[in-house]
Amino acid sequence: MTRLRRLARAVVRRTRGLSRWQLAGLIVIVPLALGLGQVAAVVALAAVLYLSHRIGGANRANQEAVRELRATVEQLQRRVIAAVEKERLAAGDRHQEVTEAMARTERLTGRGAELLLREQRQEIEALFQLFQAVTPRAPMPTAGPGLQPTDLLGLVHVASERRPGLTVALGCGPATVWLGYALAGSGGRLVAVDHDAGRVSVVRGLLAEHGLSSVEVRQVAPAELEVEGRTVDWYDVEQLDGLTDIDLLVVDSALAPVAAEPLAPALHVLGRRLAVGAAVVVDEEPRVAPRQGGGFGLTVRRRLPGRWAELTQAVATTPV
Repeated sequence: MTRLRRLARAVVRRTRGLSRWQLAGLIVIVPLALGLGQVAAVVALAAVLYLSHRIGGANRANQEAVRELRATVEQLQRRVIAAVEKERLAAGDRHQEVTEAMARTERLTGRGAELLLREQRQEIEALFQLFQAVTPRAPMPTAGPGLQPTDLLGLVHVASERRPGLTVALGCGPATVWLGYALAGSGGRLVAVDHDAGRVSVVRGLLAEHGLSSVEVRQVAPAELEVEGRTVDWYDVEQLDGLTDIDLLVVDSALAPVAAEPLAPALHVLGRRLAVGAAVVVDEEPRVAPRQGGGFGLTVRRRLPGRWAELTQAVATTPV
């Protein structure tokens, strides 16, 4: 307060010496200076507000950018984790495959190799027995896929042992030639039935080379057949006329036109045409159950060498 009083007294003393024009200018300048100060203050406040708004916008933009970056990073992390997990599973599968391959190799080099050698020895022994039982007049055909010397030995053995009068083989191939030789000594008749024209032509040529003119090969077209309320693909029944009193029936499922259970349609058509004491040789376990009031009654008499089984008591209800 004391300083303000002194300042006021000094201003009054100095203004006393001013002229009227000087006083008037001072009166105009002072309010104008005060107004300019207010304007400057307002401008400064506006500038501060503008800068605050810009800074706030920049801050929000930075936050949005940070959020987008965080989302991108999280998405990338998920992709990396998924890729790593996929590779881990693939590596596990490969490890399992390698382990199984090593196990197979160990079996082959250990007991597996011994088993393989035993099977090969059995096939070689069967081949020697075949050529002891049969004296071919021409080079014998190879066994073919799925047919081994032990399989051929089983057919030749049952044919030589039973000495059937009429043998019907459903399906023809290299086994037809071996069966023809086995039956030739006893004067038996062999009729081979097949639906494949190419196979029939090849087998007929082989039989001619070996001089087995008594063997008949019939090409029978496939046709639908009703068996136990269902329709299956089998041979045309009308082309099987004349085949009665069959002593030996051979059913080769690998060559039959029916895809599954070839024994059922064979017995449905030819079962009642079997002679007394006839046998059925099939290369699969029978799946036909006995029935009351007729039907098929099958029992496995014995296992033959190779894949064959000899069945007995094969009876069909009605001939077709």
